[in-house]
Order: sequence, then structure tokens, then C-alpha cells
Amino acid sequence: MTFALVERLACLAVAGLLTACAATGPQEMVNNAAKNVGSLRFIGEQRIPLKTQFEGTTVGGISGIDYDAASGSWVLASDDRSALAPARFYRARLHYGAASFDAVTLTGVQSFRQRDGSTYPGVQARTPANPEVIDVEAVRTDPVDGSIWYTSEGDRRLGLDPFVRHAAPDGTVLATLPLPPMFRVWPDEERGTRNNVTFEGLSFAPDGASLWVSLESPLYEDGPLPTPEHGAVSRITRLARDGTVLAQYAYPVDPIPARPGPGKASDNGISEIAVTGEDTLLVLERSAVQGADGRYRNHLRLYEMDVHDASDVRELPALAGASYVPAAKRLVLDFAKLGLPTIDNLEAMSFGPRLPNGHDTLVVMSDDNFNRSQVTQLLLFEVLPR
Repeated sequence: MTFALVERLACLAVAGLLTACAATGPQEMVNNAAKNVGSLRFIGEQRIPLKTQFEGTTVGGISGIDYDAASGSWVLASDDRSALAPARFYRARLHYGAASFDAVTLTGVQSFRQRDGSTYPGVQARTPANPEVIDVEAVRTDPVDGSIWYTSEGDRRLGLDPFVRHAAPDGTVLATLPLPPMFRVWPDEERGTRNNVTFEGLSFAPDGASLWVSLESPLYEDGPLPTPEHGAVSRITRLARDGTVLAQYAYPVDPIPARPGPGKASDNGISEIAVTGEDTLLVLERSAVQGADGRYRNHLRLYEMDVHDASDVRELPALAGASYVPAAKRLVLDFAKLGLPTIDNLEAMSFGPRLPNGHDTLVVMSDDNFNRSQVTQLLLFEVLPR
């Protein structure tokens, strides 16, 4: 951690804007340091029961998680589009150690708010004067001041573009990053971003000066969606804090790992990212495959992506047919190898506090879609260095 970052946190703590002056210590800022990820050791699992009621809201649809080192708490973002309660994020404490994952305790809930302080409307409540419905898919706490950054997938059918937004700790909008036109939606044309497969991943660089954002699936211009026969490419972009594109890379998504039943659905794409170094980041690939019985089965793999030798593709309007070098990737974990009875719709991922042996921890969490056939599970791992 840089001295400037330590000094900034110290000032904020004195001003009462952070909850713990201990946040100024390098050990506390664990999720702002580079990570050495070789493999993962599974420690344990916790679940939040279906439709748990908390402070007047229904808990579920968790699509983003991040460890807030300043307060020692975790931020959990729901992708409820203000249908069951205003779009929101929760605060929680995760109780664990090297040998066990003991409990998850919810400690608070906060609505995402518009610039005027109002909550976001749901689809049925939107009006021409208040049209924006948000679909939050990733959340991060700012390592500099504890504020909140989040993404929304937008809605192609409603003509709503995806975005990356910066908010105060109370959820009020501070800024929306200007983004390249390639990320716009075009409801009447097959170009730009596809519906419901846009900004699924978000992560700060180790120095806190820039962010990475990932598309779940290819732009229309970048080629077809993955199938069991072939993979696809999704763009992962590095942004300055003002939205300036610093670099962009093509990440090769695997083919769908199983064949769906006749006439059934299947997909594969990036559901979250977590930066590990200047040129490396973890990429969570999530595939859902519908069997002949109509049930969906999830296939999850975690890779470490390396962009050191990859082409910067920000100037390429279309990847289909273009010449470029994609990012390299290394398999870190196939979740099927864990032997758990259920691996659900894992969409959220964050590094957490270090264990007594100095190793990082990693938490991966699922979105249950408020569906009784799914679960909200949190999986805890020890990060074993290379």
C-alpha cells in the first residue's frame, strides 16, 4: 500500500467517515494488495435461507460481494430490480478461520440511491421522468475512501445502457463513468451489448487507481455466443477512475461444458472477476445447462487470466475476423472437484482477511434468483500461493 493511501485513510478515519482507524494499517487493506494465487483449499460453506427477511427486505439475488477492509465488514449486493424492495446492498460479518466457516451475520441494509436521494424504481413503477431501472451485478468498496462502486447490466428491451457507477457509502450517486459507445444497447439492431449479459464483473487494480470491468458475453460484433462445440470471446476493460479506457483485452471463454437436453437452454460466460496483480486477474466462468428434465445444472470454473502478452483490443470495433492475441488463462479450480452436493449460480467473488499463516482467503457466493429450487451459498477458500 502506498503512503498516500495510508495518509488518506487516516484523514478519513479522523473525520469520522470510516469506522475503524485500524484501517490505516497494511494488514487491514488486504483486498488492495496483489495476490499470489496458486490453488485453493476449500474450508467450508454457509447458506442464507431462502427469502430471509431482514429490516423489511427479502434477502436474495446476491450478485456481488466485497470485503470492506476499513470496517471489517462485507458488502453484498442484490440484483433485485426494486421488485421486492428498492435496489439495495447489505452489510454482513463473515465468521471464519483456517479450519471452519462458522456463520454469516447480516448487520445492515442500504438502498442504492439516485442523485436526488430517491431510490430506483422497479419496471412497473418507472416513468418518463424517472425511467432508470438498475440491475446490479457487481459491487466493490473503494480502497481509498470506503465509498461504493457498482455495475448495472442495463436492459436492452427498455433501452437502458449498462453502466459503472460510483456512490457514497449511503448509496447516493456520486458519478457515472463515461464509457465507449461499443457498450451501448441498440434495441432495434444486433450491435453493441446483448441483453442481460453485460457488466457482470468489477474489480480494483492493486494500487486502487484503476478498475477492471468484464462483459459476461461477447458484443454482437465480437462473434456468436458459446456453444458445446465452440467458445467465445468477451472483453475485459481497464478503466481509470474518470472512465478513460486504459486497456482492453479479449478473454477466451470456454465452450459450454455439457450438452443441453433437446430444445433446452444452455450458456457460459464470465460472472465475476477479482484482480490479483498488475497483469493478472481471477475470472469466474459460470455455465448453466438445462437437462431433458428441465432442471438446470451449473458448471463453474475459476481461471487466472494473464494479459502480459495479449493484444490491447480497445481500438478494434469488432473481434470477429480480426487479428489479435487473446489473454492467456490458467485453471485454478474446477468447482465440480469439490464434491459438494450443490454448486449453485455463483456470481460474486472477493478476497477477504488473511489467515494467521499469512495466506489470503477467497469467498465465492451464489445468486439464488429468489427461487426455491436454488440456494444462496457462500464458499470459503484458503489461497495457496504458487
